[in-house]
Amino acid sequence: MRIGLICPYSLSVPGGVQMQVMGLARSLRSSGHEARVLGPCDGPPPASFVTPLGASLPTSANGSIAPLAPDPPCALRTIRALRDEEFDVLYVHEPLAPGPSMTTSVMHPAPVIATFHAAGRSASYRIFHPLLVRILENLDRKVAVSKDAAELARSHLGGEYRIAFNGVEIDRIRSIPRRRNNHPTIFFCGRHEERKGLAVLLAALDRLASDVRCHVASDGPYTARLMQQFRGDERIEWLGRISEDDKLARLAGASVFCAPSLHGESFGVVLVEAMAAGTPVVASALDGYRNVATNEVDALLTPPGDVDALAGALRRVLDEPGTAERLVAAGSRRAEQFSMAALAEIYLEMSRELVT
Repeated sequence: MRIGLICPYSLSVPGGVQMQVMGLARSLRSSGHEARVLGPCDGPPPASFVTPLGASLPTSANGSIAPLAPDPPCALRTIRALRDEEFDVLYVHEPLAPGPSMTTSVMHPAPVIATFHAAGRSASYRIFHPLLVRILENLDRKVAVSKDAAELARSHLGGEYRIAFNGVEIDRIRSIPRRRNNHPTIFFCGRHEERKGLAVLLAALDRLASDVRCHVASDGPYTARLMQQFRGDERIEWLGRISEDDKLARLAGASVFCAPSLHGESFGVVLVEAMAAGTPVVASALDGYRNVATNEVDALLTPPGDVDALAGALRRVLDEPGTAERLVAAGSRRAEQFSMAALAEIYLEMSRELVT
């Protein structure tokens, strides 16, 4: 089949939705389908199968700043690309997000399988309810990446949603050479904003042994403030934005991966990546993270925002080899249940039904 994958967020900016779109496209292409990704790009396209639709504009969304492209020129490029490509089926991610996704949902030039990622709260769903409900009627299949994402959409817009959890490219993750460290190392990767809880992790670091290091990837609106607040702690290494391969290499080489988010997580795909890489996971006990992780089985989960509890869980993983080994073994088995190949087959099954 000729499949178009529509991403509302800039493919030049690291993000969970972007990663899912690109990974799903690679999996579809490896199984013989002609998959092409359409989305904003702030720079060169990240792959030959990406059609860039223009630059993004920082837009407030779900407690974060999203790299969306809601401008008319992007809409015109989207319409032109959809007409030129003549796709058999379209996988539209965040179909109600302004920009390429909403444009495609409204145009509906081919059967649409829409995937909802957001969880937690959505002011736009509430404010623009009448318009969004009309667009929702255009969608042939509705998918949510978690029960929380389905509940958000259902509570505001109605409709039925099939749960299809996010996938990870397990073989790719395990093929990346790990980046070795000379000290016990905690790895954090996420946007530097309130809901990601980085400040909680850095406060917990003060309660750990002096030889522990913390590698902080990415950036965001809180970067300067946090660097100033913790400027005296030389154990923190600020990496800035890093490539996907570098992220996976550091993830595999870390002693523990920490996701101390406070709210707004619909699915813990980065937790699954850590599990696939053979790294123990310590994370917040959020419903979104519980979709993939079970406390004391394949991860240690602590109350969001609890510095002492987070420090205690990190200390257990770093100081108790048996605990770390147990979490790694269980996490590796858990990661297998979220392979991108299995997710691609779910989408292909729905596609065959619609095309037929």
